[in-house]
Amino acid sequence: MKKLANFSHLIIQMSWGLLFGLTLYFAWTSTNFIIGDNATFGTSTTAVTTTFVLTLLAVIIGLLSYQPLRHWAYTVFVRHQYWTAGLLISLTIIWQIIFVTAVHPVSGFDAGMLHYAAVNPQHVQEFAVRGYFSVNQNNLPIMLLMRQIVVVTGQTSWQFFDYLTLVLVDLSALFNLLTIAVLNRRTLGIGLYLHAAWLAVFPSILMPYTDAWVLPVVSLTLLIVAIVTHNQFPLLVRGGCTILLGPTLVATYFLKPSAIIPVIAMLVVAGLWWLSHNCRWHGPTLALSVMVLVLTVDGAWLSYRVTNQAVQHQTYIQIDRARAIPAIHFMAMGVYGEGGYSEKQAVAMAALPTKKQKTAYSRKKLVKRLKQLGPWGYAKFLFKKQRNNTADGTFGWLKEGHFFRDNQKPSQRGFANQIKNYIYLYGEHIADFRFIAQAWWIGLLTLIALGWGSKRPFDEILRLSLVGTFLFLLLFEGGRSRYLIQALPCFLILASLRTPRSWHHLVRFKDWFNGTRPSPANSN
Repeated sequence: MKKLANFSHLIIQMSWGLLFGLTLYFAWTSTNFIIGDNATFGTSTTAVTTTFVLTLLAVIIGLLSYQPLRHWAYTVFVRHQYWTAGLLISLTIIWQIIFVTAVHPVSGFDAGMLHYAAVNPQHVQEFAVRGYFSVNQNNLPIMLLMRQIVVVTGQTSWQFFDYLTLVLVDLSALFNLLTIAVLNRRTLGIGLYLHAAWLAVFPSILMPYTDAWVLPVVSLTLLIVAIVTHNQFPLLVRGGCTILLGPTLVATYFLKPSAIIPVIAMLVVAGLWWLSHNCRWHGPTLALSVMVLVLTVDGAWLSYRVTNQAVQHQTYIQIDRARAIPAIHFMAMGVYGEGGYSEKQAVAMAALPTKKQKTAYSRKKLVKRLKQLGPWGYAKFLFKKQRNNTADGTFGWLKEGHFFRDNQKPSQRGFANQIKNYIYLYGEHIADFRFIAQAWWIGLLTLIALGWGSKRPFDEILRLSLVGTFLFLLLFEGGRSRYLIQALPCFLILASLRTPRSWHHLVRFKDWFNGTRPSPANSN
């Protein structure tokens, strides 16, 4: 059994090394990361990016060559990191509020349809609306949730839902930071810095859609698992958290089914741990495992039954359940073009009346494309698709059809328009935003890459979750990095936990480069 467990660990490590290595390479070579004229987008960075890069270089050179500056930076950002990082994340939250207050354009793709259906009961039975939700039944639960929020609060504006999305994203960040504190409190300051940087360059709070709304439940799942598997908490606390695990998993499933990949990773890692210990359980471990299993299954079953019944018997909108898109449709779309959305196939799904016909059509398209590509061609296609799925540090910003209904070329007048110039398609500073967001993404991935070597179970859960997400996007609809948003808690927590190890490896490299004796090994 140990040999099987070791072999499985080796497969996971090889898959992680390959897929994450490609992700890191693609991020570094992204077309977002270009200073000056960008032929891909037909844009050019401005003095904002130049100032950003020169300032960053000046800081690095100053830290390397000027001892007083290095001492000051250590005092402020390391010794008093909780105060400094706390201040930064507070300022970031203030910035988010200003951002949403000034800029809250209505979206025109799926998010726009959800909002329209939720706030317009008098139009919800329109043919187009009924047709959309008959075909895209996966979006029915979140629309009903949004409708319930409208009924309870009386608020219908897009800005209100942007504020709500802001709260959900920040709640996810809070859960991430609590998870980091549970696993290794010494890295909490690092986590605060990383989350402040993420929130500062994450404009998707303007999109009240499943990508952002699923974040807090994914983060809560990771937090619950961290508490349940940590011996420092009393059994009563761990049991109480386990009761929440089932409903959290069900909420994740109904919001975005693919976001349950971390749960599958947890089960796999737990199974490998069992195999590596010769299928034996110690008394306390067995008792805890049985408790977790029973409470989770019971909570999940009850939550699923209640939620599914509410969705199945809702009377707000009449849909034709026979028109639902089959899963194979997303696999068929995932092998054409850039591996993403195909308007031709989407139109076919809307036109074909039965699920059987939709399945047959998608299977035919999938088989035809795979035969056309052949084994080597499919491998090359997946290589390119991994770039499309992961390279973009803006997470597919502006890459959906009819992303905004607003005029995409803002003027230069007024504070709101100055901000819009950074995030609108024809804004003067859109290339600056892409560059800075890409720099953050590269930094995050590089920290994870430099922190290699950890075999701690929770780190392996996070890595396997990301491997599962990469594989899912390669097999199904992908084509843009918007689908990676659901996995951001895994990226952020893993980077925070591995940064001390990353710093240790950098120091050892510096010692080796200077020909000095390497520093002692770090235990993290």
